[in-house]
Order: sequence, then structure tokens, then C-alpha cells
Amino acid sequence: MAFSVREEEIIYLKKRDKRLAWAIEAMGAPPERESEPDVFAALVHSIVGQQISSAAQRSILARLEKGLGGISPRSVLSAGADALRGCGLSLRKAEYITELAERAARGEFGDARFSSMDDDAVIAELRALRGVGLWTAEMLLIFSLGRRDVVSFGDFGIRRGMRMLYRHKEITKELFAKYKKRYSPCGTAASLFLWQIAGGTIAELTDPAKK
Repeated sequence: MAFSVREEEIIYLKKRDKRLAWAIEAMGAPPERESEPDVFAALVHSIVGQQISSAAQRSILARLEKGLGGISPRSVLSAGADALRGCGLSLRKAEYITELAERAARGEFGDARFSSMDDDAVIAELRALRGVGLWTAEMLLIFSLGRRDVVSFGDFGIRRGMRMLYRHKEITKELFAKYKKRYSPCGTAASLFLWQIAGGTIAELTDPAKK
């Protein structure tokens, strides 16, 4: 599956923000972003990737997939924490993932439960899990649950995109709140555009923080 921006969201954002409208015209629609619709698998991917390189994350995930026969609460609990460590996970990460599997098996979180909850309630439940912070919860809202109004202050790329687009040396929480409110209820679409900007899609937009 993939997450993509809808045409009506582009129209809305262009009406709400002239500067963003100019950037959208220059860039075009952002490419689809790969998503992981299974909440448990998405959380495992996130925990595995904490404080290691992308290459190391991919290597460990491949070993987990092969060793467990797929990443699910049942396969994790059947294998046990020692087997997880044998795939390259630290003791702490193995404990986090095992605890996550236990809670998922009990129905304490998951796709079906979250579907009836608003964004703030989902974030609160996810942050109560060991090894899950605010940024991880917000990315899960986008790439697993498909929520349409998520803009993360904790995401470096989003803040960088804002700096570059609006020519700020710093994005304070106050500035961030102003832009987030302007984008709502299409915040996720705005996030995808800001990631594009942060990646250098518009050559003339440099990062004022580097001057």
C-alpha cells in the first residue's frame, strides 16, 4: 500500500497558503509514500530502526522475517526474546517487541481498536507503550492508519521544509502551531510537500538556518 495526496487536498492547501501554493506549482504532487497498514509490524520496524543506520535496520528486519516466518504477535511470542536477540536485536529492543506482542495478543492495541479513535487518543495509547515516542506515534498515524491531518513538530524534515519555504532561521513551537492550523484538516498532505521541499526539490529554496 502507499499514501498519496488527494487532488482536493492540493486545492485546499493552495487556497489557504499562497507561499505553499507557489511551491506546489513548482514541484507538482509528491510521489506516493510506502505505508505499512499493519500497526504491529510498523511498530516493530520503528523500534528496530532506533539509533541504527537504515542499512542495519533492513538487515535485522530481513533476519526477523526469515527467522520468524513473518512479523506478527504470534510469531514473536512463539520465538521468544532470545530468538529476537539472535536476529541482531539488543536486549532492550527484544524486550520492547516481546511486550508489544503480548499486548497485541491481548487486544490492547491494533488496527481494529484504533479505527474508532481520534488522533490524540491513538497517540496517547501508543506513547504508553515502551519504546514508542511521539514522533513514532505520529508517523504511525500517517503510514499505518492513513490519517489526513498530521504535522509533526518532532520531524526534522518538516521543520526544515518550513524554514526553507517561509524563510525562517528557526521554527518555534508558536510558528509551527500557526502553520499547522493553517493546513488543517489537510496537514498530512502539507507534510508530504514539506518533505519534498526539505529534500531540495526546489533548488532556489535554501535552508536559512545554515547561513
